Amino acid sequence: MRTLFVFLLLLSVFPVLLSQTIDFPEQPATGPGGMEYVHEELTFQDFAHKPDGYWLFEPAAPVPDSAHVIVFVHGYGGYNPMVYGAWIRHLVRKGNIVIYPRYQRNMVFPRPNKFADNVARAIADARQELENGDHVKPIWEDFAMVGHSYGGVIISDLLINSESYGIPAPDAAMICSSGTSWLKGGRLENYGDMPADVNLVIFVSENDGVVGEDFSRKVFDEAVNTPSRIMLIQSADSHGDQAILDGHNQPYALDEAFDSGVRNYTAKKALRIASIDPVDYNGYWKVFDTLVSCTRSGEFCHEAFCACPDQIELGNWSDGTPIKELEAILPAPSGESQVRN
Repeated sequence: MRTLFVFLLLLSVFPVLLSQTIDFPEQPATGPGGMEYVHEELTFQDFAHKPDGYWLFEPAAPVPDSAHVIVFVHGYGGYNPMVYGAWIRHLVRKGNIVIYPRYQRNMVFPRPNKFADNVARAIADARQELENGDHVKPIWEDFAMVGHSYGGVIISDLLINSESYGIPAPDAAMICSSGTSWLKGGRLENYGDMPADVNLVIFVSENDGVVGEDFSRKVFDEAVNTPSRIMLIQSADSHGDQAILDGHNQPYALDEAFDSGVRNYTAKKALRIASIDPVDYNGYWKVFDTLVSCTRSGEFCHEAFCACPDQIELGNWSDGTPIKELEAILPAPSGESQVRN
């Protein structure tokens, strides 16, 4: 009889055990990376018919009198803003104007050594449009940039050479999974002239099989005159039912509301693999929100440039297990090795 009771008990519990899943956390309600939005809607305009064109995103509902400007520079072939659309939507609903330069005609032309020129032209044209058109008034003080892959290479050039490119000097930048793979165009020989007063975050994925970490480490190691810089390394975590990956395209965050209609290799890949998970809202989005807040108001500056929990933790799986945290590398004091968590 006792054996039968145990057997029946196991039969009743087993389906419950099978049905339990280990999920990652949802986007937080508040704080950097969170859903504490000040705008319900946004406007989206297409000025991207030429390689030096751009898409323009502005906050709405309510329409603000003014807003800070962020330039978002896509990776190679990413001239369809849907690829990073959810991140763009997050930034705009937080109260920012986002300029998204096109910089490529197609997957072949122009050559990479022209990319930065096209981004600079797009910024200049967007600035003129914002100043003269029927738009939210732009605030160019504390100007920030964020980019992925080749976009990070372009931003690194613009940070050093903003004056010669004729654009406002960025005060903050985050470059994600940056590099050029087998291409060489657009790279500078050295990044030692990185401005001393820029706030810089370099974000890489541990198993980036496209560009690796070489370019990111080069920028971090050579930008010795830029004290406010940090390098963050994100690793995979397969503890939950849906694994968190650490490949080159982790910044993809699909939003088909911003689909330009382009269906090149990059757009098709984004449609196939893009997902939104804690690496987005507790990683890229949170870290960049923190960087922007530090630059504009001085808030979260400790978190932005430290190996502390608020910077490196990505949240917990639903069973309470921490998601594998980011590794942070900080500039070393003179004569010492780099500081890592």
